[in-house]
Amino acid sequence: MRRKLVCGNWKMNGSLVSNAVLLAGIKAGLSQSSCDVAVCVPAVYLAQCQSALTGSGLSWGAQDVSAHASGAYTGEISVSMLQDFSCEYVILGHSERRAYHGESDALVALKMQRVIQSGLTPVVCVGESLAERESGQTEAVVSAQMDVLLAAIDAADLAKMVIAYEPVWAIGTGKTATPEMAQDVHAILRAKLGQKNGELAQAVRILYGGSMKPDNARELLAMPDIDGGLIGGAALNSADFLAIVHFA
Repeated sequence: MRRKLVCGNWKMNGSLVSNAVLLAGIKAGLSQSSCDVAVCVPAVYLAQCQSALTGSGLSWGAQDVSAHASGAYTGEISVSMLQDFSCEYVILGHSERRAYHGESDALVALKMQRVIQSGLTPVVCVGESLAERESGQTEAVVSAQMDVLLAAIDAADLAKMVIAYEPVWAIGTGKTATPEMAQDVHAILRAKLGQKNGELAQAVRILYGGSMKPDNARELLAMPDIDGGLIGGAALNSADFLAIVHFA
């Protein structure tokens, strides 16, 4: 049985003061959780998370990392730097990184290799646009993204990754994916993982990243191949975030 993971993605939000309130609220309501819970925060707040969350049962991580170990890469952050702050997770290939920063499947795969080699857990995002969804290309798009990722790792490393399905067309657009629509894509992703290693594919957690909120989390998390959520807006409100954790 896969243990569910609820991972908050704060995106470019937060301040020292508001973060302290948010983290305190999450910690106060977390108690004994039967799922894994994490927050992925702007890199400048990793020290604050390490200080506030050590020993709390709440994990933390980053929203991106460099494909390089070190060197003349101004503005970049390496895996070893994330290790200095005891990060557990790193989000990779988020649709916003792909769209606004031109990240390719190949670059995301290189970053994933680096993260897996370091012992951290990559949360690797895949998903299709509205145009791709409406033209019936969903399976082809996510399968192609997965092919590049899976070619970059050994089958034995499969269970060291987390996949997050982001229906880009359902994020902040007012359009929604039904639990059944989400499950269909998660099943495609699970089958794709199975082509690499059928047994380990059953251990890989596949999160749903399409605007999961308290009012849709229960139904989404009841689907057999939805193993948690990559939470955007709702992760910035402790009550909403904890409600999703409760359903998980």
